[in-house]
Amino acid sequence: MKDFLKFTFATVVGIILSCVALFFISILFFFSLAASSDTETEVRKNSVLVLDLKGELLERTQSIPYNFFMSEDYQTYGLDDILSAIQKAKENENIKGIYLKAGYLKAGFASIEEIRNALLDFKQSGKFVVAYADNYEQGLYYLASAADKVMMNPKGALEWRGIAAAPVFYKDLLAKIGVEMQIFKVGTYKSAVEPFIATEMSPANREQVTAYIGSIWESITQAVSASRHISVEKLNQYADEMLMFKPSMESVTCGLVDTLMYQNDMRDYLKQLAGVDNDDTLPVLGLDEMITAQKSMPKDKSGNIVAVYYAAGEITDYEMSAYNDESSIIPSKVIRDLRRLQENDDVKAVVLRINSPGGSAFGSEQLWYAVSQLKKEKPVIVSMGDYAASGGYYMACNADTIVAEPTTLTGSIGIFGMYPNVQGLTDKIGLDFDVVKTNQYADFGAVGRPMNDGEKGLMQMMVNQGYDIFLTRCAEGRNIAKEELDQIAQGRVWTGAKAKELGLVDELGGLDRALEIAVEKAGIDSYTVMSYPSKSTFLEMLMNTNPGTYVKSYFLKGKAAELYRPFSILEHFDKQGRIQARLPFELNLQ
Repeated sequence: MKDFLKFTFATVVGIILSCVALFFISILFFFSLAASSDTETEVRKNSVLVLDLKGELLERTQSIPYNFFMSEDYQTYGLDDILSAIQKAKENENIKGIYLKAGYLKAGFASIEEIRNALLDFKQSGKFVVAYADNYEQGLYYLASAADKVMMNPKGALEWRGIAAAPVFYKDLLAKIGVEMQIFKVGTYKSAVEPFIATEMSPANREQVTAYIGSIWESITQAVSASRHISVEKLNQYADEMLMFKPSMESVTCGLVDTLMYQNDMRDYLKQLAGVDNDDTLPVLGLDEMITAQKSMPKDKSGNIVAVYYAAGEITDYEMSAYNDESSIIPSKVIRDLRRLQENDDVKAVVLRINSPGGSAFGSEQLWYAVSQLKKEKPVIVSMGDYAASGGYYMACNADTIVAEPTTLTGSIGIFGMYPNVQGLTDKIGLDFDVVKTNQYADFGAVGRPMNDGEKGLMQMMVNQGYDIFLTRCAEGRNIAKEELDQIAQGRVWTGAKAKELGLVDELGGLDRALEIAVEKAGIDSYTVMSYPSKSTFLEMLMNTNPGTYVKSYFLKGKAAELYRPFSILEHFDKQGRIQARLPFELNLQ
């Protein structure tokens, strides 16, 4: 027995020591990775920048400790990193061109458009851009169409079929489990609540969705038409013919693809373009290497700063658990950061980069005020990403200038409130509720019963007041009569192209155009562009990352996310503002 206890104790101690040793080895390994990422990349002569896209595009991203344990087949990319890499490649005389490997990229059309415009600008340097894919999915073909040459595998396929919006509706599912969503809203087109109370789009929602997907498709076909020298009429004809089901040579015949080639032969082709002998090795740089490459332009010594502040994700009244790559806008943090930029005399102008479907109406009002205060001290230019709608537009409306891509989704000036009634569920499982109260509305918000008429009246009154404030802020910020603005508000979503016609947006363009305007308004010649908020250090990410949350966010991607996200609002229902200014939960553009 004594020997057994000794053996058991020794085993337990061994396991503990092994775990401790493994932990410290992991820390050392992670630090070595972090240190290597800070090493400056040397760019050799006749190099080619390879953009190998297979994953998800975010506004900004950084190395996450637990990514090491995840599949390399699904990566996250920062739009800021890609745009910076393309600009560096343009300026570096040792880089001869860009090789775009079009795999799969989960990204909004506005973000793809911004990268596409960067590639077109890169081509102005006289350097080449070549695209290749085994199979082109539609979004990446749109990107690849900007290349000098579009290559495809001889056994590959090209997806070119137009755009569809396919929202998912949960009314019948909720009814089966005994849950009713009680809705309060202002705005004929405010469709965020429809998945919970309907089984199909309302006529107004169908009208707006038809309009904005038509506008996005028009922008895409016009851009592809200009690059590939194919008429828009022909492009729509090819979309109706579903070329992806036809022999790959058909894509060449139609002019969408230049050459069929196996990926194995692409390196020899790139060597010819870069002026490298067949017997020599082709110098290539990936995105990570290009990020650490030195800029060829000299550093500015004026001390002037043009700040780019990134505000991406849903506007929430609570902090999300780290780490979650579904970033969020937490008003208290953003307000603090904007106040620091306001007080920093070196910051001469601020570009506010917004990529948000909205969220808390209360939080949106606080952000509006923070932007208004910042605007009193220095120029504020808004650059819109894929979305800057509802609460995202609320935040933007009082800026000096608003810049959006033609395919940006914006507007959606409207709000709603939502309370669940789970009485049907509690009846099914045999739960009963009783209450003792001192005043008429002491139990307001109880989810175990439906709201009475008085409670419903109070909620609708609050929503009406919220909409009136939202409308007032936008009318004053955009210098549009309130009654006139109400006609194009009502919760309706517009593309950036249409929003410019309506006066909701000032100019069409990307972050580069917003920076140009900021510099003009600041009246400066020399400056440094700095991004805010600063990214977390590797150690901070390691200490703050919640593995469970990260694993959850990793697996809830693609189609799984489309089903889960509409319900995510219920997961944090007790923490969220009861009044929301946001887009539909999942637009499902396909």
